[in-house]
Amino acid sequence: MTSLKVAIGPLRLSNPTILASGVMGETGESLLRVAEAGAGALVTKSIGMQPRKGYQNPTLVELDSGYLNAMGLPNPGVEAFREEMGIACGSEAPIIGSVFAATPDDFAYLSARMEEFGARAIELNLSCPHAKGYGMEIGVDPDAVARAVRAACSAVKVPVLAKLTPNTHRLAEVALAAQEAGASGIVAINTVKAMAISVEARRPILSNQTGGLSGPVIKPVGLRCVFELYKVLEIPIIGVGGIDSWRDATEYIMAGAVAVQIGSAVGRKGLGVFAEVCNGLTEFMAGNGFSEIEEMVGVAHG
Repeated sequence: MTSLKVAIGPLRLSNPTILASGVMGETGESLLRVAEAGAGALVTKSIGMQPRKGYQNPTLVELDSGYLNAMGLPNPGVEAFREEMGIACGSEAPIIGSVFAATPDDFAYLSARMEEFGARAIELNLSCPHAKGYGMEIGVDPDAVARAVRAACSAVKVPVLAKLTPNTHRLAEVALAAQEAGASGIVAINTVKAMAISVEARRPILSNQTGGLSGPVIKPVGLRCVFELYKVLEIPIIGVGGIDSWRDATEYIMAGAVAVQIGSAVGRKGLGVFAEVCNGLTEFMAGNGFSEIEEMVGVAHG
């Protein structure tokens, strides 16, 4: 018999697939739809202290191998998100509350509120590549990451996950800082900073000029990051970036991830991608002598 159950610290998942932040995480109803489709856990839209409109259009470019976006972290603010959390927490799949902030105190406050609203874990967005004053601007500094993680951990009892950026040469250093500050897990990676230009308009397509690249095109980057982090970390890693199939998920697990987040593939393939990945994992494990996911974690390291 094969089991897809995994654990991320005290957080228990029925399977290793997780909805990534930024995709169908804006409302309670949309999160419930993803749970019904078979996701093992759900990450909300990144939520901040105050309502935020985000950037003007164009904010999204569809590419042959993924998406390029610069949304600007639009969200209703944490207090207005309470109602959506109340709906989403009716799901059997754990809800992971994603938050972004500019200061440790704000990270602590947001984390506490999301826990109060029912979140079973907190994901700190330390890696958005296109929002000034937030995300990557904090996430490339190990000391700033440690302060954010420490503040969040002091404010909640649920696990705190640090979502990191690949847009730095200090990834391992940043991840170790998060681990030492008390993070229960690392989420790797967020989108890769990139851009697109319209030759007809002779200017960048995105209103913000640069944005975050996601989808299959960044899978090799995500795999490399997870592989390198597995060598130095003691806490679990959640792999993200370009996961479209069970084979992609298996590559991440063998690189060192205990679970995977799926985002762009929901747009490219629909909600059936969660069941597709889980069914493929089960068949692969049964045919290759694996009874549990943890038996495959990190096997690519020999």
